[in-house]
Amino acid sequence: MSAAARKASLRARMLWRVLLPLALTWLAGTALTIVVAHVFTRQAFDRSLVDDAYAIAANVSGRGNELALNLSSRELRGILFDRSERVFFAVLRSDGSLVAGDDELRSELHNPSALLEVGDLRHGGQDLRVATVRRDRPTPFAVVVAQTTTHRAALAKQLLMVSVVPQAVLLLVLAAWLWRSIGRELRPLAQLQQGLERRDSTDLAPLEVQAASRDVERLADAVNALMDRIDRGVQAQREFAGNVAHELRTPLAGIRALAEYGLAQQDPAVWQAQLRSIEASQERASRLVDQLLALALADEARDSLQLEPVALDELVRRSVLMFLPRADARGVDLGAVGLDSPVQAQGSVALLEGLLNNLIDNALRYGRPPDGALPRVTVELRREAHEVELSVSDNGPGMALTHREVLLRRWAQGEAGVKLGEGAGLGLAIVARYAALLGGRLELGTAAEGSGLRASLRLSAIGDAQ
Repeated sequence: MSAAARKASLRARMLWRVLLPLALTWLAGTALTIVVAHVFTRQAFDRSLVDDAYAIAANVSGRGNELALNLSSRELRGILFDRSERVFFAVLRSDGSLVAGDDELRSELHNPSALLEVGDLRHGGQDLRVATVRRDRPTPFAVVVAQTTTHRAALAKQLLMVSVVPQAVLLLVLAAWLWRSIGRELRPLAQLQQGLERRDSTDLAPLEVQAASRDVERLADAVNALMDRIDRGVQAQREFAGNVAHELRTPLAGIRALAEYGLAQQDPAVWQAQLRSIEASQERASRLVDQLLALALADEARDSLQLEPVALDELVRRSVLMFLPRADARGVDLGAVGLDSPVQAQGSVALLEGLLNNLIDNALRYGRPPDGALPRVTVELRREAHEVELSVSDNGPGMALTHREVLLRRWAQGEAGVKLGEGAGLGLAIVARYAALLGGRLELGTAAEGSGLRASLRLSAIGDAQ
């Protein structure tokens, strides 16, 4: 038998957790009730026994050491009458000698100084309850009255049955009612389990559960939310795989064609030219894979992203230093503004680095001015009240207002990209996606010189503005 099969069901565990303390409480209450009832019942029986002893003592007379019981047999039977118990009595002198009654009761005088004494006695194979009354007049004597306890024991058993049996029946009725009620409350969980068991690996649609309680409703919502996240992750993986297969087919085919053409030639100069072309194609393919991975990362991070304080001035400084060799090789004046004082914002280091690197990369690729002037790319960090603005601007041809919204979509290329034969239309789409995940606003505008493109991101600042 498996471990799962050995475990009790949730319904049985809940029923046990409710009934066990309830049954223990009832048993403790029943025991306390029986004890209290027994004490008061015994007091009532003892009071009757003591009254009989006083009634007999009131009819004892004598002179000197001579004592006599002034009651006839009929009168004694009237005083000691009991329909269900046997009653014994004895009248004893102070020295223990018998005046009247049962001589065997003489040995039960335990405390001669007590005027009233009540206790238990084993006499003739029977359990007796004994009451002893002592008097000093006309001469010291004692009256002992003993009674069997059969009726008391029967009354205690009857009281026990009357107390326990109805409560046991009520406990069983309550158990049956709880079993049905808990089953109705847990029915949505069974529906949820059956719905999940019937699903195949490709069906991630939300489950419909008629929840009767808020807890089950929250569980169903959590399961549906998890399935929704898994569905989005699966779709992102499928999209990534499809994009890779579609977009890499062309550059790989081009690389193969270049290699085949080079192998068919005998001129080393042609080989060198083909190798340069292969290197450029490989670089574009590698960049495309990096961008596709960045988009997949963005789709995956939307459900698990946790924002934290980020030192933007240090991040900008690292990115600019990383792109300086490339900018120098392309003859681009790359610089940064606003790094003199620390600036912090709420964000993610990985996403902010990816966003800034894409903006700088786009500016270096497409930000060349059409009049042949010196290309300039400026990264600016500016604090404004409760916001921080991170921007990248160039002095290139810029972007028409009607094209800005379009170029934020995936696979959309601008005129410069088509003309230069570079890119796949993913850079600005990645930037827009990262900005949305960071809770910021991405704006595309015109650079301060009146030409060129300025891409800016606004984030929530941390700390007071200086």
